[in-house]
Amino acid sequence: MANPTKVPFLDLVTPHKELEDELLAVVKKAFSNAGFIGGPMVEEFEREFARFCDTKLCVGVNSGTDALRFALMAGGVEPGDIVITAPHTFIATTEAISQAGGHIAFVDINEQTYALDPEKLREYIEKNCDFDAKTGKLIERASKRKVAAIVPVHLYGQMADMDPIMELATKYKLFVIEDACQAHGAEYFSRKCNAWKRAGSIGKAAAFSFYPGKNLGACGEGGAITTNDEAMAQRMKMIRDHGQTKKYYHDIEGYNGRLDSIQAGWLSVKLRHLAKWNESRRALAHRYHELLGEMKDAVEVPYEAGWTKGVYHLYVVRVQDREALQAHLADAGIGTGIHYPVPLHLQKAYEHLGYKKGAFPVTERVASEIVSLPMFPQMTNQQQDEIIKHIKEFAGVGVSASR
Repeated sequence: MANPTKVPFLDLVTPHKELEDELLAVVKKAFSNAGFIGGPMVEEFEREFARFCDTKLCVGVNSGTDALRFALMAGGVEPGDIVITAPHTFIATTEAISQAGGHIAFVDINEQTYALDPEKLREYIEKNCDFDAKTGKLIERASKRKVAAIVPVHLYGQMADMDPIMELATKYKLFVIEDACQAHGAEYFSRKCNAWKRAGSIGKAAAFSFYPGKNLGACGEGGAITTNDEAMAQRMKMIRDHGQTKKYYHDIEGYNGRLDSIQAGWLSVKLRHLAKWNESRRALAHRYHELLGEMKDAVEVPYEAGWTKGVYHLYVVRVQDREALQAHLADAGIGTGIHYPVPLHLQKAYEHLGYKKGAFPVTERVASEIVSLPMFPQMTNQQQDEIIKHIKEFAGVGVSASR
């Protein structure tokens, strides 16, 4: 039987105990004025989070899935339009595409960054599509569908290589919605602009999730969309609130996708600590790099490109026998995870898309080798040393690296 957990995969108890007085004050404020849906606390958080992401506007919604779905709808995805994304992500990315009326097209990931590979994106467009310069439409040759948008996923807290993606989007009249649900505060150095840019500030809009385990997590569900497009922001506000322009006046059919005021108030409290928490995650990640460095033949550590400053929502390594590593760590009371074990193109939910095993070899190889080690801002060096000790034990039994 496994030992009682010595190092949890994620600690959501400690930060809430530390912030208990501030968080409870938010609840008392909401009770005092019965402002539970929308209102000043939501508007305040929207202003603060837009400022944090270096954007003009932010629209609070009730989940990261709704954030991406509403952004695609407001951006102009029409029924049957192709939206390109990577198969190595959580299913919410593709659920949002389908539920916005789009048709999913996958492009493989880069083996180092695990994000959408710009060169494979270029190859998909040039080999499979025709561009009509007169209409400004990119059409997939086989299906005759219009390609409308690209959704790069900033996975595990590190950003996709956005310059070449944006270059292709501009060339072929596509719009880009960043899936930044795991990248609150991550940064990207744009060679084109010669400047660092925050996740959520590069595409036409970006979706964020505030699921409790995120770097910035609510105490329940929550999400937001950042954008610099005022007309798009207004449309997303309508979509989240039953298509209303004012109460009981509905210009379109919308959704009940609002962010409630208590969650917004809690997020405002936590946002003040996010930069410190992200720096703690980066320090822990770099310490992991160093401590695992002597086991490079057994464990492959995450790669951080020079053009990104990751915020390490997850710390994901690769080994050949990850089930054995997980079992070994579990016996020592150490939690782990897999993000994600089955690529989306091989999920039963997407059998209708017609993809077969081998369609995206990099994604499939990565998915079979990855394992997520404990990562949370309050993790101590002693806890990290305990993790490393047991990984060393595991590596000492002759487990070889994936490459």
